[in-house]
Amino acid sequence: MDKASEQIDKTKYQTHITLAGGRIRCLRCTARSVRSGEQCGKPAMKSSKTQKCTHHGGRSKGATTAEGKQRIIDAHLKHGDSTRTAREEHSKASAHISMLEDCLHVLGMTTEKRLKGRKASGYRPLRTVDDVRRFILETRLHNV
Repeated sequence: MDKASEQIDKTKYQTHITLAGGRIRCLRCTARSVRSGEQCGKPAMKSSKTQKCTHHGGRSKGATTAEGKQRIIDAHLKHGDSTRTAREEHSKASAHISMLEDCLHVLGMTTEKRLKGRKASGYRPLRTVDDVRRFILETRLHNV
């Protein structure tokens, strides 16, 4: 063991911290510095199960009102490609491509390996010629 790890005594945690000139007493973050061994001096979040501050892994509950949730959605929108409708359209197109790939394999038109990974929502595996026939008719009806 090196000297730094020998000097850290993890049993001496201060559970509370006094702020605002002694007027506020709250839980203290239990995180410790690896380098110095000192305990974090920030107050722990009320919602943290592990008694951590926001910097060391305490999580806030987040927005609860519809207005607050909409502000978060608007803040994370960088361009039109990441809207909910755009993601849904992309998911439908990915499912359609996976089903076309199934058609090629069922009809014996290819021997290539199939695409790896998770299939998009809306994907239905096509295993028989009847499944392929039904897929083609549905595609023609819906003009996908």
